[in-house]
Amino acid sequence: MDLRGWARTSLIDYPDHIATVLFSGGCNFRCPMCHNADLVLRPHELPAVAEGEVWAFLNRRAGMVDGVVLTGGEPTLQADLLPFLRRLHSPGLDIKLDTNGYRPDVLAALLEEGLVDYVAMDVKAPPDRYALLCGVASVDLGAIERSIALLREGAVPYEFRTTVVPGWLAEEDVAEIARWIAGARRYVLQSFRPLNTLDPALSRLEPYPPRRLQDMAALAAPWVQQVEVRGAG
Repeated sequence: MDLRGWARTSLIDYPDHIATVLFSGGCNFRCPMCHNADLVLRPHELPAVAEGEVWAFLNRRAGMVDGVVLTGGEPTLQADLLPFLRRLHSPGLDIKLDTNGYRPDVLAALLEEGLVDYVAMDVKAPPDRYALLCGVASVDLGAIERSIALLREGAVPYEFRTTVVPGWLAEEDVAEIARWIAGARRYVLQSFRPLNTLDPALSRLEPYPPRRLQDMAALAAPWVQQVEVRGAG
């Protein structure tokens, strides 16, 4: 695994778990609001995390750390993702995957083999604005929709989440996303963070106030089982 970052202990990245968070290098999107710009654009300039250090840490913290979050970048780009997750699962750790959902075949393989216990998938925008929020010329929406269906129709706990970028996404966009993922168990609206954004111009934006995000959540509520605002206030 090409690991380029590591938060050894986290209480917030995996619900109801004490987790260690591993960041893979590289991504197939160029989302302007992404706050892991170095991982996306310059992963090979970041120090590599040796897998041996990860295994040693998990052995030392056995019984204390009960979850591993694999994030990025985009972890599903990693050629050795499956064997890495198989080894993580062997000591009984729960695994959370953060993904953009653009490689549904990889996601399907992980779900089929039972290698992930929770999936957080970003749904960037409504369909007609997806490429804009991904920072690419075009997007195969069929790939996104297949990943949405895999999670919505499967048994593994999951959440869909949208980072609400001021001036780029508004109330009508959130409502349209909610209709797109209708029936989803959990939908999370994430407050935008103007920190180390891939597009430097976005670092000057002010996040939406918490009340406006709550109003957006109310618009999404009729379409999903649970809606949550995260990171506001």
